[in-house]
Amino acid sequence: MAQTHMAGRAGDLPVRFILNTFYSGPQAWFFLAQDRGYFAQEGLDVTFTEGTSLAKAVTTMTSGTFEAGYGDLNELVRMRAAGVSAAPVGVMAIHNRPPYTIAVARGGRIRTPGDLAGAKLVSHPQDAAWLLFPEFCRATGIDPDSVDITISSAPHTEMVAQMLAGEWDGIFGFVNTIAAQAIEAGVDARAALHHLTWIDHAPAFYGGALMVSRAFRAAQPRAVAGLCRAINRGLADTVADIDAAIAAVARRNPALDRAANRARLLGTLALEMGDEAARRGLGDVEDARLREIARLICEAKGYAKAPAPDDIFDRRFLVPPELRAKMANPGSGWGA
Repeated sequence: MAQTHMAGRAGDLPVRFILNTFYSGPQAWFFLAQDRGYFAQEGLDVTFTEGTSLAKAVTTMTSGTFEAGYGDLNELVRMRAAGVSAAPVGVMAIHNRPPYTIAVARGGRIRTPGDLAGAKLVSHPQDAAWLLFPEFCRATGIDPDSVDITISSAPHTEMVAQMLAGEWDGIFGFVNTIAAQAIEAGVDARAALHHLTWIDHAPAFYGGALMVSRAFRAAQPRAVAGLCRAINRGLADTVADIDAAIAAVARRNPALDRAANRARLLGTLALEMGDEAARRGLGDVEDARLREIARLICEAKGYAKAPAPDDIFDRRFLVPPELRAKMANPGSGWGA
């Protein structure tokens, strides 16, 4: 796994940070904050490590190897419902809305969730959308056993072409990830793809969030607050200057397709981060939604006890509401 580390000052607190995936556009705020010295100003020496998925990042944090990470808030709820004591705690929500989708061919037979009966779908291992498919089925009245799912490690650039050629009926993933990698594959994502999104059909769910280990929260509360402040500044700077944000990613990943990742970042800001964030600033969650997520997960997966919101998310470290990053141009991203 690749790592990014800028030499810190003597005395700065080391923080090991697991990302959701390889360096890409929708992580730009972390790198912009690092390049502009915001972590250093908080006395933090942050090392970023590439991950393999938003959901897997939460599991990875249970090892004790990382103090902080960017993981799926819904997977955190699931782990606490399952009784995983080493699960981290969320301290700053970044996706206000779920990024998850099943992408299908536009103009094909699948237009609604009810059309998925008998479908053949494909997913990456540990893809958060696939992990939440039982909850999607419960929310939409689908029988999950009526769907055939293949697990593949092939990149979305290959999956999109194979799906459009008829090998599968749909692809699990994130709306903007699939759309951007379709662009990289030479496919017009808007013209070729239709999305069955969790936003439309299971809107209670959140997405990515800043998480810290419970041990780190207990031992270094000032550092946790500093992480939130630095990342909030990186988010605000990203909204203000998209090209500077993409340049920060490219410094870590020189082979980056800048056009595709710029589109992916803009889509993420609009789709997953463009509603509540535009009105009152990014970072907090609604306890009622956390309770609904816990209910859906417990019902779908058979867990006996739903975790309480304050066992999932600790808002004490957030910056004041008036200082929170706001999205300048809310919108619908790639659309359905």
